[in-house]
Amino acid sequence: MLSYFKTIKKNKNDILLSNGKNSQVSYFVKKGCLRLFYIDEEGKDITRYIAFENQFATELVSLITHEPAQETIQVIENSELLYITHDDFRYLMTIIPKWKDFYSIYLEKAYVNNSKRLISFTTLDASERYKQLFKINPNIVKRLPNKIVASYINISQETLSRIKSKI
Repeated sequence: MLSYFKTIKKNKNDILLSNGKNSQVSYFVKKGCLRLFYIDEEGKDITRYIAFENQFATELVSLITHEPAQETIQVIENSELLYITHDDFRYLMTIIPKWKDFYSIYLEKAYVNNSKRLISFTTLDASERYKQLFKINPNIVKRLPNKIVASYINISQETLSRIKSKI
């Protein structure tokens, strides 16, 4: 299976996929951090997903539909990555049943995580979202700049600074 993956090293702030391009690969983070983000209609940077070590990152909608990506994949920390093409990923599912099981679980977890985040935006205030994030994924708070943390929990940097000063 590993023979289908290629290794690359990328520097902080490198762009792996730009909005409007077709996503043809999935990345696995061996070391470092990636984020998926988009720019909303007001020009605001919205972080949808952050991948640290031992996590996959891809613009899944583009990968599945073959339509241009609506998100950008950016390297947040100098990173060592494995990547696999969509065709090779699909091929592995045909020859390794456990790979198909893995993909199914990956999709389920992605759906659950996205649903929980969306619900938190309407049911929790900014402080509660920050505390929940710190509890669920402290790496985001500890390793990433406030700008990205604020973008991920859908609050302003100023609000995040006020919350952090009170805690």
